[in-house]
Amino acid sequence: QVHLVESGGGSVEAGGSLRLSCVSSGTMDNVCMSWARQAPGKEREGVAYIDPDGTITYADSVKGRFTISRDNAKNTLSLQMNNLKPEDTAMYYCIARRTPAGICYISGREALGVADWGQGTEVTVSS
Repeated sequence: QVHLVESGGGSVEAGGSLRLSCVSSGTMDNVCMSWARQAPGKEREGVAYIDPDGTITYADSVKGRFTISRDNAKNTLSLQMNNLKPEDTAMYYCIARRTPAGICYISGREALGVADWGQGTEVTVSS
């Protein structure tokens, strides 16, 4: 089990940018790292995933606007969010999931594994 702490959330106008960061208390080696979000009254949505080898998967809603990256040496995960839209407003969570070889997606589906979540950081985008 690891402790994850997110930061970088805030309020911006549509078209603006934010960079979220997540620091893990433990190693991120061989761990699927991802960001998810949940808006009030909506289901949780996986936003971006990154395998230990750098394989990345994005939700269609953020492709071309968001960039996920990881630094295993520093145990950090980042999410650069550009051209933000009001529909991006949500609580954003950092997730560390222990899956086979740290792979995030297997056969087009999110790989199963024990997951640790951060406390979340709030993003608000105004129109």
